[in-house]
Amino acid sequence: MSVPQTYSDLDVKKMDVSKDSSISSVKIEATEEYDAEFERKTMRRVDFRLLPLLALVYSFALIDRINLGAAHAAGMGTDLSLLVGTRFSVVTLSFFVPYVLLELPGGYCMRKFGARNWLSFVCLGFGAVQLGMGFVDNWIQLTVCRVLLGAFEASFFPAMLWIISSWYKRHEVQKRLAAFSLIAVTAGGFSPILAYAFSLLDGRQGIAGWRWIFIIEGVITISLAVLSYFCLPTFPTENTFMTPEQTAFILKRIDDDRGDATPDEITVKKIVHHLKDWTLWAFGCFFLTAALPSYGQSFFMPIIFKGMGWSKTKALLLTAPPYVPTIFTTMIMAYLSDKYKHRAFFIALPTVVCTIGLCLMAYAQAPEVRYFGAFLINAGNSGSSPAIIAYGSNNVISSSKRLDSPSSPIKACTE
Repeated sequence: MSVPQTYSDLDVKKMDVSKDSSISSVKIEATEEYDAEFERKTMRRVDFRLLPLLALVYSFALIDRINLGAAHAAGMGTDLSLLVGTRFSVVTLSFFVPYVLLELPGGYCMRKFGARNWLSFVCLGFGAVQLGMGFVDNWIQLTVCRVLLGAFEASFFPAMLWIISSWYKRHEVQKRLAAFSLIAVTAGGFSPILAYAFSLLDGRQGIAGWRWIFIIEGVITISLAVLSYFCLPTFPTENTFMTPEQTAFILKRIDDDRGDATPDEITVKKIVHHLKDWTLWAFGCFFLTAALPSYGQSFFMPIIFKGMGWSKTKALLLTAPPYVPTIFTTMIMAYLSDKYKHRAFFIALPTVVCTIGLCLMAYAQAPEVRYFGAFLINAGNSGSSPAIIAYGSNNVISSSKRLDSPSSPIKACTE
């Protein structure tokens, strides 16, 4: 779609938006004409203010939840007797029980207490839990920590998606979601290398190397919680970094595209009504199938590589390379999907690639072929996930329905 040279025909309004104002205090004052350069400058400002910080904070949220595999390979499995029966799987999956149950209430709390306040609070919470995991003495204590981690992280990822999708038009959102996801997932992909570096502190202060992984990553997360409180961007109607003119422009273009720039009131009646919409559950199922392989890799890849005959060091270091090519393939897919305003093909194609990778990992005999399968799995997951999220966001209108959208309920157990 070509970019218009001026926006006089859009009847864009100036708005009086103070730093402490809400949408209820916004006053429409005058009509203004905006050219293409003003649009580019405004959207670049949104991109650079929004995506890097959100992706950085979510990167460590993701690292905190998936670092069990790296810690297991670094010696935690032996020290906490996680090799007995299904203990490691129990510890891993215990995270998702409160995550599923509390995601929807967490989204409601975010709107009630404010995005910056709520997200800073939960970030501080799961950072403290992550730090505490470095001092557990048995697998039961570790399981309790994982439950608390799931409770604090429940509303975090959906909130990120909710905030991002509220700033852009429907056919701009996949590129942004892809960039956000790639920064976060790439950081998660290199987390085993980070974990390996931390594990080299083994014996310092009488603390095992795997414990240092949790301790240092917990401290970093707590620091990011403080940064979030002061810098985390929120919704367009609550922002403090745009000029009144830019805010008016953002709200107008969103209203022209889908008509929900102004948030509606969230009530229990609306939530129940939206949960009866089968399409929300369908979006969640789509994301479920795309994210399961991703989580399987995140939690078990270092363990799988050790089982293939590689040493602890190689198992941790070899986990990172499969994430590198996805940076290019995912952005290309997102660009084409937004350009042609089409989602289905760009969901189906990466899914086929991921399926081929899973077959190679499961049935190939040569370790090198199985390792190549890991590249295909990542390429498929990273390509399809932003498309599915964009597909859901494009078809959900109003804040109350976004609270119940694919960023909740089924996707919650696999995001």
